[in-house]
Amino acid sequence: METFLGLDYPTWWFLVVGGLFSGYAILDGFDFGAGAWHLFLKKENSRRIALNAVGPVWDGNEVWLVIGGGALFAGFPVMYATLFSSLYIPFMLFLLFIIFRAISIEFRGKEPMLWWRRLWDVCYSISSIMLAFLLGVVLGNVLQGIAIGENYQYEGGVLFEFLNPYALMTGFTTLSLFMAHGAIFLLLKTEGRLFAKLTLLLKRGMIFFMVSFAVTTLYTLIYIPHLSDDFKTNPSLFIIPLLTFLSIANVPRLAEKRKYKWAFLFSSLTIAFLLVLVAVELYPVLLRSTIDPQYNIDVYNAASSTKSLQIMMVIVAIGTPLVLFYTIFVYKTFWGKVKLDETSY
Repeated sequence: METFLGLDYPTWWFLVVGGLFSGYAILDGFDFGAGAWHLFLKKENSRRIALNAVGPVWDGNEVWLVIGGGALFAGFPVMYATLFSSLYIPFMLFLLFIIFRAISIEFRGKEPMLWWRRLWDVCYSISSIMLAFLLGVVLGNVLQGIAIGENYQYEGGVLFEFLNPYALMTGFTTLSLFMAHGAIFLLLKTEGRLFAKLTLLLKRGMIFFMVSFAVTTLYTLIYIPHLSDDFKTNPSLFIIPLLTFLSIANVPRLAEKRKYKWAFLFSSLTIAFLLVLVAVELYPVLLRSTIDPQYNIDVYNAASSTKSLQIMMVIVAIGTPLVLFYTIFVYKTFWGKVKLDETSY
């Protein structure tokens, strides 16, 4: 098999897809988290400020989802087809809530009636909560394994089989992490009484995350032993969970000192390290079959041809810096505290 810089092309594409989804989780994670807190903000002015904090960037963040999904489809079509057919319901719900969330942001300020704004406030917050939760549910199913049979066909028999205990725990852990991440972002964008309110919400979010993370980690170690096999055979990999725990511990420490820029950096690193941990636990498997290991989908039997991967690597090398430049430009342009004016939501 042809290689590039010592790695074969399916492995390179695995890293590309992982990097794109990590970028999406970090960027859309904080605006999902900000939306999850929306109903905790009681005053109209506070809700408008919180909404305008994510207003200039939320749709740009979703570019990473589109690119990540496209990269998965192009690089690993077998994985893409099996994953989406196996978890059809959560993905359709994700699409529904992402539409409702976008509508809520755009429609809320179109009419002055109180009932109108409250309606879209509820839709916006619930959609944000469900989007974060569903991402965790999908991740939990991928980690645990799916009933994949011959020809990589899904053979699960229960309609809501995706709502298993481990997927639910992963869903709550993802939601709690994004809520803490979102609270830190809002603290960077607000001041005054809203800022004081968010400091309290961040403490609650961190407690929610710590408890969820501890329970999910304990369950993983006891009931899903295959996820720790690589660490048993290669002890040097323990540096990754160590960095993850150090990153998690730094978030409340920095928040307590009101160093929110650094806290946001470490909450972003926490998301990145957790996804690196997922990648290490899975590789080279992409989707594990709970029926028989011979039906596992890995980076080799799921990948497109080497020629296709080579061509797409060139496209990625050109397109990714452009997306990064656009993202940095937007955040730099809208950096600073939110000020409401006639153009605000």
